[in-house]
Amino acid sequence: MAVDATHDHANVGKDTEMDRRSFFRSAIKKGGDSVGKAVVKAADAKVKKQASRWIRPPFAIHELEFLLACSRCTDCIEACPHQVIFGLSARVGIKAAGTPAMDLLNKGCHLCADWPCVMACDTGALKRPEEETEKPEADENNSEAENGLAEPDKQKPVLPKLAIASIDENTCLPFSGPECGACLHSCPVDGALGLDRATPVIDQLLCTGCGLCRESCITEPKAITIRSAG
Repeated sequence: MAVDATHDHANVGKDTEMDRRSFFRSAIKKGGDSVGKAVVKAADAKVKKQASRWIRPPFAIHELEFLLACSRCTDCIEACPHQVIFGLSARVGIKAAGTPAMDLLNKGCHLCADWPCVMACDTGALKRPEEETEKPEADENNSEAENGLAEPDKQKPVLPKLAIASIDENTCLPFSGPECGACLHSCPVDGALGLDRATPVIDQLLCTGCGLCRESCITEPKAITIRSAG
């Protein structure tokens, strides 16, 4: 994944960009007609292809909608306590310049419990979904439930799919013999990273692609790769 990790925000053509945003918003509103649908479909395909070059912050909405919603305010960048989020430079193109991306090649997202980057976003470009409520099963023999002492409904955490992590077996030490395990205790998601006959394995259904395993990897080059999920 090639990510432009520079932080310059030189002339990104704000007036032109605002005109473009207005145009696409109008096209989306007119999505019922064939012209509106064609415009949105073409724009969506183009930005989706471009978005494979970077990784958005947690709970970023669909890329085309994200580009329209993001105000380039840098609030999410400043809110990240681990300095993982940066602003894309003008070299990526006028549409994405100044929008936030994550540097998961060098740092991992800590999946903060309070999601400060998401909470800092006032435009809805980063939007946390409704939490799913996991209710305990009824048990006729449960005296606590009968006495009203049972625990309240527990919130099942909803985690974002940030990126795709994979292990390079040619670089990862356990695949060639030496024991390692440097990455195992770095994973914040239960079951996402485990061992299969002493070699690490990633469960893609559970893995968020946060990159903390890559950050903790001791080999050079890193034995864990991170790429855009788009």
